[in-house]
Amino acid sequence: MIAAVSGTAQHVGLDRVVVDVHGVGLLVHTPPAVAAGCRTGARVELATSMVVREDSMTLYGFAAPGERDTFELVQTVSGVGPRVALAILSVLSPEELASAVAGADIATLTKVPGIGKKGAERITLELRDKLPQVPGAGAAAGPAVAAGPWQDQVAEALVGLGYSAKQSADAVAKIADEHGGEDVSSALRAALQVLAR
Repeated sequence: MIAAVSGTAQHVGLDRVVVDVHGVGLLVHTPPAVAAGCRTGARVELATSMVVREDSMTLYGFAAPGERDTFELVQTVSGVGPRVALAILSVLSPEELASAVAGADIATLTKVPGIGKKGAERITLELRDKLPQVPGAGAAAGPAVAAGPWQDQVAEALVGLGYSAKQSADAVAKIADEHGGEDVSSALRAALQVLAR
């Protein structure tokens, strides 16, 4: 399996990056914060996980091996596939997830689109003894992004996570005054906290 990818970013989307590896363009699905930290033409290094299905092979990429390991571990929970696992890591860092699971914090887990109360309870039950041992879980969540059109990036990320355009725009408007946009990842988390209220 492909455990890591490094090369030049050919294309950067909202939640995906095409990485040119010696002339081969690999499509890598990522959390929005990871994609936001990549720049077209710049060098990219991602820890990856390959999900093989009967009709597809999909590559998922993360800023650190601890995120990738958490992504793979979360999928051992019944009913959690790659899409939900990616949504979890788009909303929570590995440390926040481990903390929520250890404290049986259902409210935090249900902030993730696609996870209801029963799903959150199942995650806390099945991962309770596994998450704290994930190596590299304390690694940085992703590179910071220069100030710019961060509002658009955050709004697009929220829509990608399942919120409506109006909900996304309202949440971004509420955090705009206190957030300088120096880090899209922290802005996204702040917007998600607004939506969870």
